[in-house]
Amino acid sequence: MYDQPRANPAQPAMTFEHMLERVRYEGAYPTRERAEEAVRTVLAALGRQLVGDERVDLARCLPVEAALALTAQTPDTERLTGWAFIKDIATRAGTSPAIARWDTGAVFAVVTRLTGPGLLGRILHQLPDGYALLFGQAELRQQPQRAA
Repeated sequence: MYDQPRANPAQPAMTFEHMLERVRYEGAYPTRERAEEAVRTVLAALGRQLVGDERVDLARCLPVEAALALTAQTPDTERLTGWAFIKDIATRAGTSPAIARWDTGAVFAVVTRLTGPGLLGRILHQLPDGYALLFGQAELRQQPQRAA
């Protein structure tokens, strides 16, 4: 259902409850509350990294509760790499980097389906190296041209 294109892009493709169930499934979490904790933590961290139209467009794709977790954060001036993003989540949540990575993967799997490839590409273009893998995408960077 959530993989289908949306007829009205102003309306999120799923409810917050449905999003939590999808994240619970992706992360194999034992409870809905644990899935909600992951959603709020990861989206808050992403909200500290995204700016501009990508931030606004992502918020539009999310259920209201998830969009609020994203947009309640003031963007940081320091751009974190994908690994630094995971370490930041682990530190703020008081968990291990492995748990933070697991949570990020579960949440981003659902976010990827909600955004679609166009918006996801714009988001990844804005973020530093390492985020594509967190979103389950190949990390494709152009190699610098060598002088002949």
